Amino acid sequence: MRINLAHLRERAASGGWVNFAVFDARSSSGSRDDNARLLAQLTARARASNLRVEQSALAFNSGGRLQFFGSPPLVDYLSQNGIPGWTHTIDA
Repeated sequence: MRINLAHLRERAASGGWVNFAVFDARSSSGSRDDNARLLAQLTARARASNLRVEQSALAFNSGGRLQFFGSPPLVDYLSQNGIPGWTHTIDA
């Protein structure tokens, strides 16, 4: 299965830079534990593909609403700014 991925570098609140990945995915059960496992697997695959990832999150629709799951600062950023454009795909 191919999953859309956005890999970006943005200015951090502290003034430095943060490299992050957002995956267009959700675990089949939707449970917190399963989402955490999926996020860890996808993050590891992105890093194995030579992408620098310091924070990561899943982005998915649930109940007709866009939801985010992952690193709290990144989830806050995505909640305010929305999903960036997809830049890559990754095999899962």
